[in-house]
Amino acid sequence: QAHLVESGGGSVEAGGSLRLSCAASASVYGSVCMAWFRHTPGQGRERIATTYNYGDRPYYDDSVKGRFTIARDNAKKTLYLNMNGLKPEDTAMYYCAAGSRCSAIWDDYEFWGQGTQVSVSS
Repeated sequence: QAHLVESGGGSVEAGGSLRLSCAASASVYGSVCMAWFRHTPGQGRERIATTYNYGDRPYYDDSVKGRFTIARDNAKKTLYLNMNGLKPEDTAMYYCAAGSRCSAIWDDYEFWGQGTQVSVSS
């Protein structure tokens, strides 16, 4: 059983928008922290946004601050990443993750999705 399933990736031109979704199983959605990571061959895997289940202020990496928004839909048990003003350097495989605490370290999370590809052309 897949605990986290991402969708919504695709190919867009620079300046465009995408919304990524991460559907979670009921038990995983209750995790204290849910996060979005992205992975590129050159940069490796980096955390770009996190949100706590008790509504604390979300975290954003400087590279996406002001352009990306992380959000939860509790009724649908789904995590979103709204991406605006996309740049070619945003091209990556995007993953959602869930765990008992928010961390910049991928291995600190207990659950991960399979990823969805985002490609931004100039």
